[in-house]
Amino acid sequence: MIPVLALVGRPNVGKSTLFNRLTKSRDAIVADFAGLTRDRHYGQGRSGKHEYIVIDTGGFEPDASAGIYKEMAKQTQQAVAEADVVLFVVDARAGLSSQDHDIANYLRRLGKPCLLVANKAEGMREGMHLSEFYELGLGEVLAVSAAHGQGIQSLTELALEPLNLPDDEEEVPIDTSLIKLAVAGRPNVGKSTLINTWLGEERLVAFDMPGTTRDAITVPFERDGQKFELIDTAGLRRKGKVFEAIEKFSVVKTLQAIESANVVLLLLDAEQGVTDQDAHIAGFILESGRAVVVAINKWDAVDEYQRQLVMRSIETRLPFLKFANLHYISAKKRQGLGPVWSSIAQAHRAAMCKMTTPVLTRLLLEAVQFQSPQRGGMFRPKLRYAHQGGMNPPVIIIHGNSLEHVTDTYKRFLEGRFRKAFNLAGTPLRIEMKTSTNPFADRDA
Repeated sequence: MIPVLALVGRPNVGKSTLFNRLTKSRDAIVADFAGLTRDRHYGQGRSGKHEYIVIDTGGFEPDASAGIYKEMAKQTQQAVAEADVVLFVVDARAGLSSQDHDIANYLRRLGKPCLLVANKAEGMREGMHLSEFYELGLGEVLAVSAAHGQGIQSLTELALEPLNLPDDEEEVPIDTSLIKLAVAGRPNVGKSTLINTWLGEERLVAFDMPGTTRDAITVPFERDGQKFELIDTAGLRRKGKVFEAIEKFSVVKTLQAIESANVVLLLLDAEQGVTDQDAHIAGFILESGRAVVVAINKWDAVDEYQRQLVMRSIETRLPFLKFANLHYISAKKRQGLGPVWSSIAQAHRAAMCKMTTPVLTRLLLEAVQFQSPQRGGMFRPKLRYAHQGGMNPPVIIIHGNSLEHVTDTYKRFLEGRFRKAFNLAGTPLRIEMKTSTNPFADRDA
């Protein structure tokens, strides 16, 4: 399971800046203003071949008894409960505070793996300015500068070290005999009802109340000789709508379930249409590289006008999922479920597709002959050969010269040719460009 790192500390110590560094994003709002972050914020990061989830939290006051600070403390406590490793962030320039002592006492009582991170340490002599933080009794103090990127790689490696993750060189074998199918979507779209319909029994609690499912539930299932693991995930709702700490715990479980699945069935609600949160979930599925099938549930409960609105909203809000098959179903009335299984099988085959180098190279050269890439500066990119770089999702690596000038438009053109040739419906396809280096570039003339 993908590991989870939680950032904890008092306000304005740079947790959100560190979050952006660890996730290589700008997802967290950063300003020189205490208490800016209140909700918990989830993001993905990668160190080598190891992926991880990072949780950014608001300023932590363990003994807060009322108001917004009590709610922020609840969310931080739940983030710590979810995490495999806690990164306790302190301010190297402001020095030690009584609030740091309170947080340290709380973390020591939990006994969870914890790293003490002294942020804003750029240009400071570690021995002189960081010695006071050893009073917290949390071991070695790691000096970093999130704003300048100093010490971030070492911090990541130390955080992942106690988790005993496999070495970068080890290849994890992919079991193609079992399909892990995650059913994801907003709360109350009918995920548990759909799985119960497939199973023919009330295996999961299905109730007309958002948030009935709290955890990611795995159910073994077999259909036409093919073994599945059906994963019913908790609904991912908009951040402002999540108040209960127990429901907050569901978010990281859902993200981990999507990461571990082979195929994700994205379930939408015909009565409510496609929302921003649906697009957010779809974006996470795409970033994770999972094969995906889209199903619109409760299709029997809407009229023709609403159906037209739903179809238009899919085109405008989910244009990046054009490769996925789309189905209109009713889980309660068992309508339209057969074709969904066909698309799931097709998406899984596409995700595990093996593409030989001779065939890929021939398709590449045919595409270049049909339409050459645009000239970039003095040179036109020269695409020489292609080979497969991975599965689930399929990765195609193209070698040649001046490939940094290949435009995104031309990459989409190549993607369309490859998809058509290998029938890659239902899976993302990643194309990587590798420019050859001149072995004589460093020699004296």
